[in-house]
Amino acid sequence: MHAEGLSLIGDLGLAAIRAAGWAPRVVGGLTLGADPVAYAIARATANTPTPIHAFTVRKTAKTHGAGQRIEGCFEPGDPVVVVEDVVTTGASALEAATVVREAGGTVCGVLAVVDRDEGGRQSLEREGYQVRALCLLRELLPAAD
Repeated sequence: MHAEGLSLIGDLGLAAIRAAGWAPRVVGGLTLGADPVAYAIARATANTPTPIHAFTVRKTAKTHGAGQRIEGCFEPGDPVVVVEDVVTTGASALEAATVVREAGGTVCGVLAVVDRDEGGRQSLEREGYQVRALCLLRELLPAAD
């Protein structure tokens, strides 16, 4: 949630989405890990001809009001990229993708900032989702001697 980190993640996330050939109207995922990633990407598109907006998926539906799990700029029919800060098992991204699909959205793919390389990517790919990560955890850690 650091200002410079948001700027960097927004630009890198947007570049990864474009490189993957995805054309989402919105990005988002399961709160809380996905929220700053989605907001950073949305902000990076604010002055572009085709802005990408953000949404968040609640862990449980509200018990009052509309009782929705998705909050933000999502509308049924929207093409979506599910975002995540870190993919470990893939469960959070899979839950978000399931909620999006049940609400009438189409998942273009899943974008993570970091892939821990612990089976999450493979789990998501088995469910039919394309997965991209900005980096692998081992690329961030010093090499063991």
